[in-house]
Parts: sequence; structure tokens; C-alpha cells
Amino acid sequence: MFTGIIEEIGHMRRIHSVGQAMVLTIGAKKILEDVHLGDSISVNGVCLTVISFDNESFSVDVMPETYRKTNLRKLQAGTRVNLERAMAANGRFGGHIVQGHVDSTATIISRIPEENAVVYRFEPEDKHIFRYIIAGGSITIDGISLTVVDVTERDLAVSIIPHTLAQTVLHDKKAGDTINMECDVLGKYMERLLKFGPADASAGNGKKQSTLSASFLADHGFM
Repeated sequence: MFTGIIEEIGHMRRIHSVGQAMVLTIGAKKILEDVHLGDSISVNGVCLTVISFDNESFSVDVMPETYRKTNLRKLQAGTRVNLERAMAANGRFGGHIVQGHVDSTATIISRIPEENAVVYRFEPEDKHIFRYIIAGGSITIDGISLTVVDVTERDLAVSIIPHTLAQTVLHDKKAGDTINMECDVLGKYMERLLKFGPADASAGNGKKQSTLSASFLADHGFM
């Protein structure tokens, strides 16, 4: 699990591709301080597994499913990428729950300065994910935990402060570029739970019937 707080910007050193399978070798410093084989590292918001490393870089496998569903297929040697190690149990939870499981890629449709911030607007490729996006809610963009400031039926916007812009690869992104997007997992679990409806009270197990429903959640401010 990650929190969406980028620790370091890495540099793509080598990309070895065979069809839709890739091995990425990424130059880094901070990420390598306590790296081990098998560790999970978020690369532009994609959870990948370390298969080898040295003092200056680490390598990860990218399987065809990840290739198809993320912007990693667009990487080139020299490209900068956001990096975050899996959350330590004794660390601060600075962002929100990030799994590193990309829901959709999205296209940047505008990048507009607004006083001390920059407002980015994105159009997701998969429109199904709008059911999980709310204004004021959390969204992960290329691994960065951000707050949605506006959402329509077609696109959504986030506002970026100077520190975040300077410390992440969003600084490099412009209109037309592709980013990885992950929605807040809490909404996904809630939707799944609601599909099962009330618990079966006829089983004779003495369990109280569930009162969880869409109307209950709406009445109590969850929807």
C-alpha cells in the first residue's frame, strides 16, 4: 500500500521490451536506501516489484496487462517518473490509501495557472470511473495523492501547489499527455458491498439483518 506522497523523481535508464512485456531499469537514490528484492515500488502510480538493483538503479517487470492499462508503455529512456516506496507501518499517512492499481489512463486537456497554483483538467479514457469521483474527494494522478476540485460527466480537475509541481513529474506534463489515474478504493468497496444487499435474516443464525443501503448512505452524508 502507498499514500501518494512522492519520495523521489527517478530517471528511466533502460527499457527492454518483448511484445507487450517490459523490463524497466530506473535510476534513483533515496528509493535505494533500503531496497530489497521483491519490494513494491510505485512507478508513476503503478505498483511494481523489484527484480534486481545496484547502487544507482533498480529494475522491475511490466506484464502485458500493466502495459495495456497504464502510461508505462509510453516511457522512453531519460523520461522522469514519480517514485514511492510501500508505506512503512511506523510512517505518517500523509495522503490517502493508494494501491498502485491503475483504473484508467487519462489525457490532460488543459493546464491553467491560477495565482500560486496550476489547475490541471483530465479526461479519463474509461468513463465508468466517474462513479467513484467526487469534488473534494481523493484521486491519484501518476502516483500523487490529490484532491478533486471539480468534476463533470466528462472530466475532472485538480489544483497543484508549487511544492507538488516542483517535486513530481507533473511539472513535465502538458496538454495532450497521458497520466495514470487511480480512484479512492473506499468507493469501490462500498459499491461492491451494496451489490449484495441486506444480510439474509432467514438463515436462522441469529444475526441481525443489515440496514446498509444506498439510501442509508445518502442520508448520512456518504453519497
